[in-house]
Amino acid sequence: MPKDTENNNAYQADPSRNKPTAKDIARPDNTSDNDAAADHYPPDDSKVQATKTLKDEDLPKEISDEDKETIKKVAGDDNLSQAKSYASILVEQVIHAKETFERSLGSLFTSAFTAGFEIGISFFMILSAFALLSAVIPSEYAIVLASLLYPVGFIIVVIGQSLLFTEQTSLLSLPVLNKIEPLHKLLRLWGIVIAGNIVGGCLFAALMIGLGLNMQLFGASDIDAYAEHILGFRWWVIFGSAVLAGWMMGIAAWLVTSARDTISRIVLVTLITGSIGFLGLHHSIVGNIEIFSALLYGNTVSLWRYLLFLIVVLAGNTVGGVVFVAILKNRAFLFEVERVKEQTDDKI
Repeated sequence: MPKDTENNNAYQADPSRNKPTAKDIARPDNTSDNDAAADHYPPDDSKVQATKTLKDEDLPKEISDEDKETIKKVAGDDNLSQAKSYASILVEQVIHAKETFERSLGSLFTSAFTAGFEIGISFFMILSAFALLSAVIPSEYAIVLASLLYPVGFIIVVIGQSLLFTEQTSLLSLPVLNKIEPLHKLLRLWGIVIAGNIVGGCLFAALMIGLGLNMQLFGASDIDAYAEHILGFRWWVIFGSAVLAGWMMGIAAWLVTSARDTISRIVLVTLITGSIGFLGLHHSIVGNIEIFSALLYGNTVSLWRYLLFLIVVLAGNTVGGVVFVAILKNRAFLFEVERVKEQTDDKI
């Protein structure tokens, strides 16, 4: 294994010991409870401080003293008045991903189900606005204007920290890329999150979209029109659109981690997901609700069209999140470690 990969594996594995939740922290055998407690920070600061508490004893003994200093230097994030370092963001994402891997299956499914249900609020708002606007302006303009409400459900999910597949795709792959967790655990976790998101979304469509119809906020023709706006492309176009949407959701996850306060996170989520909605890109979890609603209450969508759409968009979102965000960001971190080592060698 290349030396830079060994450095990154060791680095990624151990910062999770400094998380403030004591019962889930794996500590070295020679670390006492008091020592561990001294390393913890209050919940509000825990993620900010996650990369500042690395000590030599926290890293495997096999790593040389030189490599330990390099890892700590790359991960340093001491100045809270400045933007977080690249390495600090990546480490925080790995820490959070490992924490997700350690959750029970019931907890994972419940959180994913909640996200699938909550994300439906975006479509409910969009559909209501579309029905209202299409009565006074051409439908193509009504769809674009209504799509500006796209971020509402995402803000609820991201700030509420429910498990949304597209937002977590790149995040959850990081421990696997660094050989901290096996691939089969990632696939199982993805399966649970996808299942929870889809079940929650379908239930939202069945209950809330039906409620909206009875409240006369929109009609079946509006549901069909919006579904055809989503489905009216060749499969490879939908796949490419889903790749771009997955990429942008991965960027959103990265930027949310880089933010130090809730207001900044809300602004970032609004900008990224608002762009996805404005461009009409295909998002698997919101798209599931959009097309399933048409399957239940519309007249143009068949079960086959719904299933094919869901498979293509899930694949595209996954490729966009993993390839264009996780792999490239992770590789850039490895290059940064190697660069710092070379600079240190030049000074010696």
